[in-house]
Amino acid sequence: RLDQIDAGLAEPLGFPCVVKPLALSGSRGVIRADDQAEFDAALARVGRLLAQPGIRALRDPANDQVLVEEYVEGAEITVEGLLDDGRLHVMTIFDKPDPLDGPFFEETIYATPTSLAPDVCTAIEEALAGTVRALGLTHGPVHAECRLGPGGVVVLEVAARPIGGLCARVLRCVGPSGRACSYEEVLLRHATGEAGRGFRRAPGASAVMMIPTPRAGHLRRVRGQDRARAVRGVDDLVITAKPGQRLVPMPEGASYLGFIFASAATPEAAVAAVRRAHSHLSFDIDLDLPMAR
Repeated sequence: RLDQIDAGLAEPLGFPCVVKPLALSGSRGVIRADDQAEFDAALARVGRLLAQPGIRALRDPANDQVLVEEYVEGAEITVEGLLDDGRLHVMTIFDKPDPLDGPFFEETIYATPTSLAPDVCTAIEEALAGTVRALGLTHGPVHAECRLGPGGVVVLEVAARPIGGLCARVLRCVGPSGRACSYEEVLLRHATGEAGRGFRRAPGASAVMMIPTPRAGHLRRVRGQDRARAVRGVDDLVITAKPGQRLVPMPEGASYLGFIFASAATPEAAVAAVRRAHSHLSFDIDLDLPMAR
């Protein structure tokens, strides 16, 4: 609990370690600490975040607690799966081509299909299946984050929900008859008992970039959108932030500026497309003015 934190709490874990809130999402408030001073600063920063009125208004007891865990070196991946009577069906494994080494863990790009070797994918599925059994999950979508650590697959967290925001658009699916459909349709049919194992990821490769917030302030405009949309392979660019909206970067921030979607013959080409599109964008952001006292 935040009101019971011992300054030496991280000593038995060793360093580096990771401080994270229990109930927030999207890597919000997740901070890596490499020594005691960074750990103390991270706890204080997360404490200030959890004390914000908007979070206190949720009245979630989990927002009174902070998790401290060992930092796992290695590539991070995301798994989207469906549970049917306790059996796990992996819809896809997303690679995250940008390193997530900290001190903050803002996610930027998901790409599918994975470039991992088949035996690694099997190990990921087995580790995740064991985790959902241990949690007692039996039916519905699961969204998991894993690391490929020195000792093998480490499941960082599992949520009983699908991928968040607009990112589900990057997971194109086909049904038993070969008809194309969205992941949302798969979830609805699964909830009514229709999906089972008959739905799968569609052929081809795709990627999504969650456009990061470059700095704090109020958004005035986004430039270069037409050029970004014209990049070969880009399917869509959606700016979700509104003019005048106050932007807050990670780790305190709770949203992205928008999303870039691309498809290609290979995941590498799809990733290159979203990167090129992002390079055409620029953001006019008015800095916050200090308040007179």
